Amino acid sequence: MTVTATSVGESDPMPPQTAPPARGRRLVRLLPAAAAALSGLLLYVSFPPRTLWWLAVPAFAVFGWVLRGRSWKAALGLGYLFGLGFLLPLLVWTGVEVGPGPWIALVVIEAVFVALVGAGVAAVSRLPGWPVWAAALWIAGEAARARVPFSGFPWGKVAFGQADGVFLPLAALGGTPVLGFAVVLCGFGLYEIVRLSLRARRTGTVRRAAAVVGVLSVVVPLVAAFAARSLVDDKAEADTVTVAVIQGNVPRLGLDFNSQRRAVLDYHARETERLAADVAAGKAEQPDIVLWPENSSDIDPFTNPDARAVIDRAAKAIDAPVSVGGVVDRDGELLNEQILWDPAKGPVDTYDKRQIQPFGEYLPLRPLVGAVNENWTSMVRQDFSRGGEPGVFTMNGAGVGLVTCYEAAFDWAVRDTVTAGAQLISVPSNNATFGRSEMTYQQLAMSRVRAVEHSRAVTVPVTSGVSAIIMPDGEITQRTGMFVADSLVGEVPLRTSQTPATRLGILPEIALVLVAAGGLGWAVAAGVRGRRAGDMR
Repeated sequence: MTVTATSVGESDPMPPQTAPPARGRRLVRLLPAAAAALSGLLLYVSFPPRTLWWLAVPAFAVFGWVLRGRSWKAALGLGYLFGLGFLLPLLVWTGVEVGPGPWIALVVIEAVFVALVGAGVAAVSRLPGWPVWAAALWIAGEAARARVPFSGFPWGKVAFGQADGVFLPLAALGGTPVLGFAVVLCGFGLYEIVRLSLRARRTGTVRRAAAVVGVLSVVVPLVAAFAARSLVDDKAEADTVTVAVIQGNVPRLGLDFNSQRRAVLDYHARETERLAADVAAGKAEQPDIVLWPENSSDIDPFTNPDARAVIDRAAKAIDAPVSVGGVVDRDGELLNEQILWDPAKGPVDTYDKRQIQPFGEYLPLRPLVGAVNENWTSMVRQDFSRGGEPGVFTMNGAGVGLVTCYEAAFDWAVRDTVTAGAQLISVPSNNATFGRSEMTYQQLAMSRVRAVEHSRAVTVPVTSGVSAIIMPDGEITQRTGMFVADSLVGEVPLRTSQTPATRLGILPEIALVLVAAGGLGWAVAAGVRGRRAGDMR
């Protein structure tokens, strides 16, 4: 067997072929398009609530096969099909109550980012070490998608599908960019190994440099993931705290949730008082802190004495500080607010949600949207305002960081809370408007990744489920069902040290974007040189 080296622009020799029948040629042309869409679907299947995280690797292996050596125009279309295959089923929950229009519009826009990545991957696919450049390009695409348009939509990051996987410890090393990069690199590396193996059987030659890159692209992420397990620790560094997570439930599913405000508040107060009765009877442990979900009091307790009395009575019954999710109108600004409620003093601190949801909490391009769909403007009558500072409540001596619902998808929102002093993290959420869809499980997986990323226990109080208590190693110790009233009480560690991911912040993502830019620049330069050489010949 002969061993050769790889050079830029080198292509596999093609054996002589006879022209296939016309029908066969059409099927051959359709095969890459079908493979692109199906590999995107395979990536979706790797996401929660399924625990098939490993399917992400073959999904990217097939995606690499589809794109390698394509023209940028063909790769743009194939990348778009991959994006549709992945995002259409992943984000179907966005249309549960408002119809397919917003869901399809969101997917059509988000898939453009995947299409651009596809074109980039095709461009670098002939470079030495192409799996590295290609994986970095995927992370660059995720970085762009997390920022634009309308402050970004990072839902569907590859990292968020890895809460049950062997790669998870890499979140503590470099956050979601490094975790996602490792998975994608492993997939592209797997394809490279298969491609070179098939070529070796056909030609009897092996490209040594390319083979080494392919093997390392699979081995290094796995070895790094096992090495990073030493960064995952759930031991207490500043004592422990007993938390109570309250899930009050809602009377009915759907968007009608907003007309049930008083019932929802009463349900959460009732569940808290029920827990207090269990504590008094010795059936439950006395909590040090109590956490209610987002929108647990959409009636402003600062202006409504009745709502204030209901919350105050519940806090006094449980005899612990309560974090209450409220909707507050302050000085003409509508705020999605967490309120720290002391059983003796009442409200003593607040945190205003900073990353608010477009088309849910505010309407971008309101005049245009109103002209297209008046119902949407009636559902979002007034835009919420953004908070400006990270929220860390001091609750019985524990620093509890607040990351409200949608914010958990954004790297910076969670990291800022930890660097501001959070010893544990609470992700109060309201998933009632998304029914029994997969949305709540996808968000729960995000919280598990965040726990490992920053080595913090994470609590997830949700109005209608699934609520959970998560340890710093990402393990769920307790969880509720969906659309039931329930409470969880458990002891969690308070931690103060920072993981490399927390300390490095955005730097790993910047580094990977620069790698992607370098690979793309090299590919463009190589293409220009190749065209000039062709012109000279």
